[in-house]
Amino acid sequence: MTDVSALKPGSTIGIFGSGQLGRMLTTSAAELGLKTHIYSDVTGPACDVAAENTIASYTDFEAIKSFAKSVDVITFEFENVPLDAVKVAADYARLSPDVRALEVAQDRFIEKSFMAELGIPVAPFANIESKSDLAVAEKITGFPAFLKTRRLGYDGKGQARVTTPQDLQHAYVELGEPAAVLEGHMHFEQEVSVLAVRGSDGAVAFYDLPQNTHKNGILNTSRVPSTVPADVIPGAHDIAHKIADALNYVGLLAVELFVMPEGAANRLLVNEIAPRVHNSGHWTQDACQVSQFENHIRAVAGWPLGATDRHSAAVMTNLIGQDANDWARLAAQPGASLHLYGKRQARPGRKMGHITEIFPRTPQTKAKT
Repeated sequence: MTDVSALKPGSTIGIFGSGQLGRMLTTSAAELGLKTHIYSDVTGPACDVAAENTIASYTDFEAIKSFAKSVDVITFEFENVPLDAVKVAADYARLSPDVRALEVAQDRFIEKSFMAELGIPVAPFANIESKSDLAVAEKITGFPAFLKTRRLGYDGKGQARVTTPQDLQHAYVELGEPAAVLEGHMHFEQEVSVLAVRGSDGAVAFYDLPQNTHKNGILNTSRVPSTVPADVIPGAHDIAHKIADALNYVGLLAVELFVMPEGAANRLLVNEIAPRVHNSGHWTQDACQVSQFENHIRAVAGWPLGATDRHSAAVMTNLIGQDANDWARLAAQPGASLHLYGKRQARPGRKMGHITEIFPRTPQTKAKT
């Protein structure tokens, strides 16, 4: 990898996206004396705290060019920035991570094919371009299975669980007959995520694996330490390390994993990757000396990575929709830290904030390799 000169305090980091992840990246950057410039097609929570904002379409290439020329490096708070916009920005500023990571993460079929090429286990999957592909796909995955759009689905959107050929036909029509993938349903023991941060010099560090639970397709809680067997953890680290190296990745990379029962052909299966800071890493704000947000900023700025060890056990719970209206009681809860995103309207399924409960530290795993 080409060495990247460290940005000096006072430098500006451009961020594509104005959501809560951008907001938390911005506040972490400010603690290091760095500024942020947000580019988004909508005004979001990050705009309230950034030094500068550009609100324009992702097809406004002149605005993107001006934005890119005004910053020292560009990063992302969500992975679905249109690639044409990213490629324009890349002509005028360094990207961290670069466009390849987004190309892989934006398309579920490309993502799973990428894993397979690396020899990383995933659930059985099949590409679907039209109704004529459904019969072949179901033979590959069997039932039950999950039908997912290749692009843009998140938090349970753009997907459906199917148990019969009739279910599959109906779900495909309901989704609008898009380019899609069919994934075999795996009977896993638990879901965890690897939070790996890779510096511009190729150094990689890991946070403890959080154990994740979901409700209505949305992350509900992330807990550390997880109950994942100790002998599984090195394999999880190896998978994330292999992905990060293959993408020449710089920044925080999240890899969602299924932990399969002991005796399974593959103990770990990759569900998906996120080339950005991740909801399951929010607990690092309160349980670690250096959060995932600060470490992402450090990495993209070419700074040394911070410590990833945690000083406490933690349970992070998302506040969805009206949950955040209980802010007064939550703010008074002993041993808990409340984080609200400043969103002006609470809608069902919308992430409005999170709360992290802290407990005395319990045994942890080695964080660095």
